[in-house]
Amino acid sequence: MPSDAPQREADFRTIGEMCAQFNVTTHSLRFDESKELLAPLRARKKRHYSRSNKARLKLILRGKRFGFSLKARRQSLDLYALGDNQVTQLERSLEVGRERLHDMHAQYTELGQAIRDLQSQINLVAQMLADRKSDQDPH
Repeated sequence: MPSDAPQREADFRTIGEMCAQFNVTTHSLRFDESKELLAPLRARKKRHYSRSNKARLKLILRGKRFGFSLKARRQSLDLYALGDNQVTQLERSLEVGRERLHDMHAQYTELGQAIRDLQSQINLVAQMLADRKSDQDPH
């Protein structure tokens, strides 16, 4: 680990510790790193994740859970570094969050209708099957 690192060694986490803490795979962390969403320090072949990396990963995972695109997650992380006390990041997060929530409500409504339609179809088919079985019953 670099000796000029601004944090103490105890502040850093290995890839295994990060995976355990956030319940993600090493593949997932490496993917985020390959997309330049995370930038752990490197010492030989080991990765060392800082407190900043942990905070970024929390945002990345929250964005994934909410269904934000990779581009939207990257933009949010990039806005964090503007140095304007996160005002721009928060404004953009609010805008994108409202848009996503609207989309999720629309999907929820569509899914509810699809569930009702499928249940109705299942009930219809079950009744048809019961009717045909009773027609075959010789009693």
